[in-house]
Amino acid sequence: MKRIYLTADDHLTEIKTLEKGCWVHLQNPTREEIDGLNARFHLDPTYLQAALDEEESARIERDGDQTLIIVDIPYIDDGETGAAYTTIPMGIVIVDDVIITVSTRESTVITDFTEERIRGFWTFKRTRFLLQILQRTASRYLTYLKQIDKSSQFIQKRLEKDMRNQDLLQMMKLEKSLVFFSTSLKGNEMVMERMLRTEMLRKYPEDGELLEDVIIENKQAMEMCSIYRNIISSTMDAFASIISNNLNIVMKVLTSLTVVLSIPTLFASLWGMNVGVPFQNNPFGFWIVIAITVVASLAAFVALWKRKMF
Repeated sequence: MKRIYLTADDHLTEIKTLEKGCWVHLQNPTREEIDGLNARFHLDPTYLQAALDEEESARIERDGDQTLIIVDIPYIDDGETGAAYTTIPMGIVIVDDVIITVSTRESTVITDFTEERIRGFWTFKRTRFLLQILQRTASRYLTYLKQIDKSSQFIQKRLEKDMRNQDLLQMMKLEKSLVFFSTSLKGNEMVMERMLRTEMLRKYPEDGELLEDVIIENKQAMEMCSIYRNIISSTMDAFASIISNNLNIVMKVLTSLTVVLSIPTLFASLWGMNVGVPFQNNPFGFWIVIAITVVASLAAFVALWKRKMF
C-alpha cells in the first residue's frame, strides 16, 4: 500500500501524485509500487527492499544524493496468549525533495504522524522529519517498556498466589521482548551516533541539538530496558528456586509417608508366612499384631516429625 502526504497550511493532506516536499509511506508494498519509485527517483534497488526483510539490522547508507536509514521500531503483536512486544525494521529513504518510509506492518510511530499528533511537523523539512521519527521511536520504546514493567508486576502478583505455567510462559515472553528491545536500541544508537557526523546536520544546527536529545532519550530507554531485564530475570530465578523447593518438600513428605506406610506392610508380610509365628495360638493374636503395628507406625511418624520430615 502506497500513500502520499504533503503538509499544506500547517495541516497534513493526503495527495494522489508525487510533489516536491511530499512524504511517501509504503506499508507492505507490492512489487509494482517498489519498481515505480525505483524508476521515478533512480533509487538503488536494494534500498526499499531492505526494510521488508524483518531480519535486517539498523544501519545508514549513502550513495550520492540518496540516503538510506534503517531503524528498528517497537511493535505490539496481539496474539491469543496475550500481547507480545517485538521490533520490526523501518526504512527511511531521503532522495531529491522527497522522503520515503517503508515498513511491513502498521506502526504507531507512523500513525502518530498521519493523525497529526506531532507538533512542528512538516513533510518538506526532511531532516527534521527524520529526527522526529527517531524521537517518536524512542518515546514508543519508553512507553512499551513501562507497559512491560506493569505487566510483569501483575503477573508476579498472580504467581505469588497460584503458580501456573501460563503465567510463567508470559513472563518468559516479556523477557524475550526485552531482549529484542535491547538489541534494537543498541542498533538505533549506532545509527544516530553516525548521523552526528553526517553533513546533513551541519546545515541546520537546531537539528543537531534535536538529534542529541533523541540520543539521550534512546539511552534512557536502553537503561530502562536493562533494569527491567534484570528484574524479570531475577524474578524468574526466584520462582524457579521456589518451584524447586516446593518439589523437594513434596518429595520429602512422600518419602516419609512411604516409610510410615511400609511398617504395616512389613508386619503383615512377617505374620502372613506359612511358618510358626508369635501369637498364632492366641485368640487375641490378630489384635495384638495390629496394636504392635500401630505403635511402630506412630513411633516412626513421631521420629520423622521431630526431624521435620512432614
